[in-house]
Amino acid sequence: MGAEDKLFESIVETLSGGPGITRSKMFGSPGLKVEGKVFAVLVKGKLVVKLPKERVEALAASGDAEHFDPGMGRLMKEWAAVYPRAQDRWLSLALEARDFVALGSR
Repeated sequence: MGAEDKLFESIVETLSGGPGITRSKMFGSPGLKVEGKVFAVLVKGKLVVKLPKERVEALAASGDAEHFDPGMGRLMKEWAAVYPRAQDRWLSLALEARDFVALGSR
């Protein structure tokens, strides 16, 4: 298990048990859902989170992330793939994604 896997697992442990939070898979990778909707997943060593389009653009502009491409050549506007070099922000971004997705499911 690599460093990114361990960090993501610690995020899963931290958030699991919260209201409406369940473990899941997306694109065959481990992830987290809130109220049945995926908000965070680990894909190829990057934390992939669902955030507002403007927030994803800001993260990409900062160099900490890129727009997520699930491999079909089509960037997903509300999904950011956060680089391992920004690991110190992974938990806060996962929390932000949880809140964003939870608000959308109400």
